[in-house]
Amino acid sequence: MENLVQVAGIIDALEAALIVEEGVEWLGFPLRLPSGKDDITEENAISIIRDLKDPHAGVLISYMTQADEVSQFCDELGVKAVQLHGDVEVEQLRKLKEMRPDLYVLKSLVVKEDNADELLQLVDECADYVDMFITDTFDPKTGAKGATGLTHNWDVSAELVRRSPKPLMMAGGLNPENVGDAIRYVRPAAVDAHTGLEGPDGRKDRAKIQKFVSEARKAFAEISA
Repeated sequence: MENLVQVAGIIDALEAALIVEEGVEWLGFPLRLPSGKDDITEENAISIIRDLKDPHAGVLISYMTQADEVSQFCDELGVKAVQLHGDVEVEQLRKLKEMRPDLYVLKSLVVKEDNADELLQLVDECADYVDMFITDTFDPKTGAKGATGLTHNWDVSAELVRRSPKPLMMAGGLNPENVGDAIRYVRPAAVDAHTGLEGPDGRKDRAKIQKFVSEARKAFAEISA
């Protein structure tokens, strides 16, 4: 998976259609959130995911930590990829990969102010059992581990890219204005945006998505040359 663009936090079928029309490959669905405040019902997510055609695909964004539960929910949704943002034990990652070799597994690396060494160790421990890592930003004010709209120290993400034998998706405060610089500096395999593409009404803004995709494609081409 190289030069991939993902948009997360899909709220309905109209938004999904807009995102697909603008050439985004992966649509992320955060579901069964610890807060209980999902953006979309599971039934509507299933309907959208079912209608997606390759190369477009739905991705479960989950805070579940048990392999059995993750596998079952992925089956219910009809997804072939899952992002694990909870504190998943390495043993559960190993179990999930053994149970579901067909499932594309992404493991989050949540960047804080002082945990770079911890994340590098996590890469070493988990790399055999995941297909991709995804960085995101921790919000010390709320304790949120994603969808914060905050950037993090890109030096950490760049070091994780160099360390990881698996590709890395970069997230965390990315928007149309900074995604090109982020790709050139960090050299990730993929990028993800959520709140940085929303308008004042909380819906994804077409112009912002267009510019985000354009800037990402341009930067990916440059680092691939």
